[in-house]
Amino acid sequence: MTSSSDGQFFRAGGRGEASADKNAKCGCTPGLKFYTHISDQFSPFHSTVITATESEAPFVLDGLLRHQSGVAIEEHHVDTGGATDHVFALCYLLGFRFAPRLRNFKDRKLYLLPCMKPPAIMTPFIGGTIKVGHIIDNWPEILRLATSIKAGTTTASAILKSLSAYPRQNGLAIALRELGRLERTLFALEWMRSLELRKRTSAGLARGEARNALARGVFFNQLGEMRDRSYEHQIHKASGLNFLVAAIILWNTKYLEASVTELRKNGLVIPSDIIKHIAPLGWAHVGLTGDYLWNMNPPFSPDRLRPLRKNDLRDAA
Repeated sequence: MTSSSDGQFFRAGGRGEASADKNAKCGCTPGLKFYTHISDQFSPFHSTVITATESEAPFVLDGLLRHQSGVAIEEHHVDTGGATDHVFALCYLLGFRFAPRLRNFKDRKLYLLPCMKPPAIMTPFIGGTIKVGHIIDNWPEILRLATSIKAGTTTASAILKSLSAYPRQNGLAIALRELGRLERTLFALEWMRSLELRKRTSAGLARGEARNALARGVFFNQLGEMRDRSYEHQIHKASGLNFLVAAIILWNTKYLEASVTELRKNGLVIPSDIIKHIAPLGWAHVGLTGDYLWNMNPPFSPDRLRPLRKNDLRDAA
């Protein structure tokens, strides 16, 4: 019921350099980013292509609403690049719990409702008062916006990029920002109080980083480049990489289950609460280079796995 999303930079080569941008954080090589959502069971369920210099925040909700899979996400984690006040507000309106990991948390200011007076110890953390009047005056427009995104009339990324381009005096943008500040303040207070929330957020983002390492490894043995100029072909590459990573995760999961079952038959005690910490993201056993032989009539049926390597099982025991 939880998920995380993160952007991964891939350099561009050949004709792809014409449509790629340079990102100061990623070096002087032109490239683009694959922004991918994964569930708490390590399965990637949405991926899109964005420019290297583009903000990740507008695309957080696209993956949560347009993934076309069977996952039912309740809580979502991102790093600092995907967290803005507008995303906080829309996640609240659309029924998602937004739990980002914020960098420089001590510098993040809290906002109070009118007529609230903070304790003296909290005064240095207060950044101002929420303009409730803007939220009340624009509440019908806020609900109309959230309904349009939920119904698929428009995408969250298109709306958020439009709102960020509006002048500062735009009423809807200000109202959505004030609502987001309220949600961010409530989240910040819980973040300081709840160790469980901090652990859960860090664990969710660690899954995404481990998945990115797998994707980097299988993308032509860490030497992959985006050589396509058109957005359509870039999306095909991102989808193909996502599909390949999902296939490896499924393969690893099937054989991890078989290995645990075999070890338990041999008398090794493996508590169930330890198994959930085993990630099916290893790729040392995957042939990344060489010849690939496709046997259309394999000697084993799909419901029967290949024999396990007994030596490895004995070493594990």
